[in-house]
Amino acid sequence: MNLLNRASLLLLALLATLAPSALRAGEFSSDTISVGVVVTDLDQSLRFYTNVLGMKVAGSFAVDAAMGKKTGLTGGVPVTITMLRLGDGKDATDWKLMSFGKPATRPPREHLQDAIGMRYVTLHVTSLKPFLQRFKDNKVPLLGETPIPIGGGRHFALVQDPDGIFVELIGPLE
Repeated sequence: MNLLNRASLLLLALLATLAPSALRAGEFSSDTISVGVVVTDLDQSLRFYTNVLGMKVAGSFAVDAAMGKKTGLTGGVPVTITMLRLGDGKDATDWKLMSFGKPATRPPREHLQDAIGMRYVTLHVTSLKPFLQRFKDNKVPLLGETPIPIGGGRHFALVQDPDGIFVELIGPLE
């Protein structure tokens, strides 16, 4: 069993121990998790996620100041949300880019350990080849010594989005 499979099994075991009620059938109306990401520059992030990673724009919507306050999401600031997806299936994950009409700020983060919270996302791909070409074409640097082999004919490549979120891609080189 490779390291990735062992880590996945360990994570599932940990989840089963810590939150057994969350794993009960029927408590969730969907098997997917939608992720909201606040970005400093919506246009730059859209270019990265669509042109470089190949996600598709699935729609957008706005939350006005009153609803932002009422829901507790923004404290009374309007927000625009653009939803992206990898595919068209009913279980496709929504990757929601959030823009508040002005650049968000944050301290620079070069490594996973530099901040708390959601730090990276993993994309399993059928071939790294087109992604590596788009990274090159769009001047997106590969991190570390990636792509590197991780076993089973798969390789691991790592980049960062314009705001520093790590994006790991796992799949065969060809």
